Amino acid sequence: MEFTLLGAALTGAFGAWLGLRLPAVRKRAASIERPWDVLVGAAAIGVFSGRVFEMIISGVNPLTNPFDIILVRGGVDTVAASVAALATLVWMFRSDLGALDVLAPAALLGLAGWHAGCLWTGSCLGTATGYDWGFTLPGSTIPRHATELYAAAALGVLAVVLTRPQRPFTATGLALASAGAVRAATQPMRPSLTGGPFWAYLGAVVIGLAIVAIGRMPRRGQPGVSRVR
Repeated sequence: MEFTLLGAALTGAFGAWLGLRLPAVRKRAASIERPWDVLVGAAAIGVFSGRVFEMIISGVNPLTNPFDIILVRGGVDTVAASVAALATLVWMFRSDLGALDVLAPAALLGLAGWHAGCLWTGSCLGTATGYDWGFTLPGSTIPRHATELYAAAALGVLAVVLTRPQRPFTATGLALASAGAVRAATQPMRPSLTGGPFWAYLGAVVIGLAIVAIGRMPRRGQPGVSRVR
């Protein structure tokens, strides 16, 4: 078993748990049955889906090589994992999509925890930098960006900001847009031959902002939409 990846996953789970313990979130999450289990379950489905998708695009048949699925260190497609996790949450709360607003800050803080889990996997550093705050790899004198820690810090701050009362679907949309924006902003600092799924991150920003716009549209027969409390 890859214990460093397990540590990163547990850090992400702790981030989600901590997000649910924030005073502004805990009160609203009381109406949701076992919200932490819900988030962890959605994340597990996301990781599984992302792993299977990565195997397929790598030319490995998951049906004939089922045991390769548990080799998470072989790679997980983050875009597929995110889509699957979000789709799972939407399906689970299809009769009450407003619950997504309640869970959005905790989900974002869980993502921050996953990025911070680079401390266990030793994958925090990205491309070289000339700034004084750069870190060096063992045996190297070249300072590098602490890319994953940048992402973790930005996502953590945005998660706390989203705990403020918002109009319906605003927290959900902003959480999606924030995740995409942070990943897009930090992607150039990640070593990559292809540039990474940059356009997918921008797509998340556009979709997230579209969700915010929909939530701000006046309801039929109402002058506006009241704020969620």
